[in-house]
Amino acid sequence: MAMTNSLLQKVAATRAGAPATRRAILDLILEDPDRVLEESFESLAERSRSSVPTIMRTCRDLGFAGLREFKLALAQELALGGSPLHRRVDIADTADAVVGKIARSAAASVSGVRSQLDMAVLDGAVGAIAAAPHVDLYGAGATSWFMANDLQARLFRLGLSANAWADYHLQQVAGAAQRPGGVVIAISHVGGMPSLLDAVDIARGQGAKVVALTRPGTALAARADFLLGLSVPDDAVMHVGIDAYLTHLTAIEILTVLVAQRRGEPAVQRLQRAREAFQRHGIDASTHPLQSWDGGGVKHG
Repeated sequence: MAMTNSLLQKVAATRAGAPATRRAILDLILEDPDRVLEESFESLAERSRSSVPTIMRTCRDLGFAGLREFKLALAQELALGGSPLHRRVDIADTADAVVGKIARSAAASVSGVRSQLDMAVLDGAVGAIAAAPHVDLYGAGATSWFMANDLQARLFRLGLSANAWADYHLQQVAGAAQRPGGVVIAISHVGGMPSLLDAVDIARGQGAKVVALTRPGTALAARADFLLGLSVPDDAVMHVGIDAYLTHLTAIEILTVLVAQRRGEPAVQRLQRAREAFQRHGIDASTHPLQSWDGGGVKHG
């Protein structure tokens, strides 16, 4: 595997002068970083014939407080690394190897979301959305429109006034109808669609805050009051590939749960009333678990 990632380069450099026990751990990281990302302290210790304290010391040698911090950094680098066909997939790989590598790569992309999100910015975005008198959601392109529509449905279920707009002209009309305290959530992996940027500018001019789910460094990112910046590798087939889907869907789930927490009991009651209405009319005969905030996670009614 080519040493294209700076963290893996650091692992290789550290290996050269490491004691034998730590060198065995570093060798496993270099051999299959995806597997290391998924396994526990104990599993890595067993494979390297070392111990959990030795793994901790190895992580500190690399400049991290522990294995968790190292894994976050590794996940981000694996999510951003790549080969022309697919990350770490070779043209001669068997189908089983391809399935395994793509599955681990997808897991790395999702894990990388945590290390890319600024928690203070995320908290500000959640507060603005939860308190907004109205939320408009804009998506540019088929994938982003799906994301915007999905998030709109979730926010609406929580009791927020929210609309998702696909038509570029209507996005601009909605922006002109915004007001101070309102929020626009703009979703675009590419982040440079002129009509989307115009709609965002109009909404900002009306006093609305902008939450942008896009790559850092885009024109949309520059217009964001709250930037949820997620970088993903280029896709070999589609302009916007599976990694953008996975990272954006993960961010949408994070936003949904945090907004629900922020709104508290009214959001839970609204979800309960909707569920009861569906059950009365036979629409939701196969029920799904409801969110509970009492420490139990989800619960079945």
